[in-house]
Amino acid sequence: MAYIAVPIPNLPGKQDIEIEVTINGLKQQLHYRVELFYWEDCAIPQIDRAECIRQMLSRYDDDWSLYYIGAPTDEFVPITFVKKGDIALQRKLMLGEIA
Repeated sequence: MAYIAVPIPNLPGKQDIEIEVTINGLKQQLHYRVELFYWEDCAIPQIDRAECIRQMLSRYDDDWSLYYIGAPTDEFVPITFVKKGDIALQRKLMLGEIA
């Protein structure tokens, strides 16, 4: 599967992103969400950051799936989610099942 990178500014709060793409005349809509998770929000701040991320993700909205964990800073880690129905669509597109 080919990739297109779209820079998204690091703004506080959730960023809901809707992308409509046309590939070979076929339009598809994909839904992403980028959210900044702040280290200070960890339930137990003394634990390592990987465990902190795991705990924060375990409570996340079930309609969204983890897509990408960005480069962490000293204050936060940006995490990208994809709408669950869009994952199946992406797989079908990648396998050429949708023409």
